[in-house]
Amino acid sequence: MAGALIVVDRVSKRYTTRSGVVEALRDVSLGVSEGEFCTIIGPSGCGKSTLLAMIGGLATPDDGHISVDGAAVDGPDPTRVATVFQDPGLFPWRTALENVEFGLELQGTPRAERRRIASDLLGPLGLRPFAAKYPRELSGGMRQRVAIARALALDTKIVLMDEPFGALDEQTRVLMGEWLLEIWRRTRKTVIFVTHSLQEAVSLSTRVAVMTARPGRVKLVLDLPMDYPRAIESPEIVALRAKLWGEIREESLRAIAEST
Repeated sequence: MAGALIVVDRVSKRYTTRSGVVEALRDVSLGVSEGEFCTIIGPSGCGKSTLLAMIGGLATPDDGHISVDGAAVDGPDPTRVATVFQDPGLFPWRTALENVEFGLELQGTPRAERRRIASDLLGPLGLRPFAAKYPRELSGGMRQRVAIARALALDTKIVLMDEPFGALDEQTRVLMGEWLLEIWRRTRKTVIFVTHSLQEAVSLSTRVAVMTARPGRVKLVLDLPMDYPRAIESPEIVALRAKLWGEIREESLRAIAEST
């Protein structure tokens, strides 16, 4: 992990519930280099979102440590890391343009400057005609694009994405994935992307980290050096998807067996 932009070093996380202590993550180590598109996949409940929250400073490890760009993560830092969740979390009383401006407003960016930045983002995202629309007037895909634009407006090195397309239908997910890939290839931001979709993982990623069933650990990390765009039915991609499914299926069956 030497030289990695993001370093997760032997991290564990436990939660206390009414039924006892739940070990979400155990001894997780992962390095992500600058400019990577790293996807994290694994069975439900394996701690993917918890890991992402800790990288973003929204949760604290019980053991181990996490650093970003050589500095320890001890809380949210919107100058270094932006996060996009499955729920766009848009303010219903703000227009699309005003929602994109929100993070810049919190940072104290002058109104004219934040309006320019937000407007410049809406064009490439196909949202300029909808700048004055409110969230209720936008489709699900449009709302998610506004949320991603809001994250990009902060111009951070790192963007964390927690199942950002999970609530969308399959057709829209594919289109949103193609759009996100184009944005990433143009900006080369460092992206950590959590998903349950094997198709998204093999289509978008430069690397895929597979996690075990709870307590989550990194089971396998695969490099994906193939060129973009990727033909989803090519023998190489089909074999890769089958391998990932085999690893996740094994962990899911183990989780079921241990719960019975």
